[in-house]
Amino acid sequence: MRHRSLLVLTTVITTGALTLTACGSRDGGTKDNGGGKKTVVVIGVDAPLTGSLSALGQGIKNSVDLAAKTANKNNEVPGIEFKVEALDDQAVPASGQANATKLVGNKDVIGVVGPLNSGVAQQMQGVFASAKLAQVSPANTNPSLSQGDNWGKGEFKRPFDTYFRTAATDVVQGKFAAQYLFKDAGKKKVFIVDDKQTYGAGLAAIFADEFKKLGGEVAGTDHVTVKETDFSSTADKVKSSGADSVYFGGQYPEGGLLADQIKKTGANIPLMGGDGIQDPAFISASGEANEGDLATSIGYPVEKLDTAKKFIEDYKAEGYKDPYAAYGGYSYDAGWAVIQAVKAVAAANGGKLPDNGRAAVVEALGKVAFDGVTGKVAFDQYGDTTNKQLTVYKVEGGKWVDVKSDTFNQ
Repeated sequence: MRHRSLLVLTTVITTGALTLTACGSRDGGTKDNGGGKKTVVVIGVDAPLTGSLSALGQGIKNSVDLAAKTANKNNEVPGIEFKVEALDDQAVPASGQANATKLVGNKDVIGVVGPLNSGVAQQMQGVFASAKLAQVSPANTNPSLSQGDNWGKGEFKRPFDTYFRTAATDVVQGKFAAQYLFKDAGKKKVFIVDDKQTYGAGLAAIFADEFKKLGGEVAGTDHVTVKETDFSSTADKVKSSGADSVYFGGQYPEGGLLADQIKKTGANIPLMGGDGIQDPAFISASGEANEGDLATSIGYPVEKLDTAKKFIEDYKAEGYKDPYAAYGGYSYDAGWAVIQAVKAVAAANGGKLPDNGRAAVVEALGKVAFDGVTGKVAFDQYGDTTNKQLTVYKVEGGKWVDVKSDTFNQ
């Protein structure tokens, strides 16, 4: 279904403020906070809120919620009250597409944060673009989402100008991982496994290409299926290949079990993956010791960033039952980017949102720049983050410990 501009606004004069009311809104359009009515503007969130990746999804939802609450508390955009509508995609592309349609249909939604999975994003992008609704992912890393399918050939074309992300792409992450494994860890013969999904297969391919360019050898390749638990045949292939390491493109539910089963063959070699495995659940999924396993993740450790101290304090103060997890800081920054775009649009239009509010926010997002939780937040001509910071983590003493952080320059 194709939607035109869906934010229809009328002006209301209130004491000390010029505010707006959204017609046809499910939320009634305005909210009286004692100091006068405010327009309700919704930031949508799409993430896996249930299922095996819910630990990450809940952190995304809560962090965007915190951004909205902070904006409201500080009166960041005079006359506007931010709310969050979070939908569960269960990491399923079809569910994400249905959620995108639902969010587009809510006339109060001015921007969306999410999803977690690149494969889900592929099914959502077109829906948002047709409605000129901004989408900012805190976690998608597949390059084609922003640079087109031929990015690997050096042909860059942005598919949708409504798509942005605060996460670095797999081009950066895959190369960074290969360089660390080859140069820092001294591994020269790697066995590569992926889960056949958009994120995992893409990341593994980029890693493999860089590892071979550095002079490394790929001892073998194999694939696993998401939600399966018996990877013994793959583990046996790894063992017989004589590889000194494994690279896995996929998520932590399968990655943890694969690492476990490889070690049970007697192959005492490290498994490395991307940000999809850098979660405590990766470690707990294994009955064998994970000491030495590695993962890359976008950005620097949030706990070690001076810019993240207030975020961490405020998150704790809100009493969320789930941790902010791997993408909390990036989710907060994604939500804050939407808020800053709304602020810019309203300021340029006499303190109110124009009739084409959604399209105006998309345009404003491309010019947003601020000091965020994760550092400088801004977007390049493809909608990609300009922040290329990455970290390598290693399992030590039963937990992920950061061992190297750096800014990657392609």
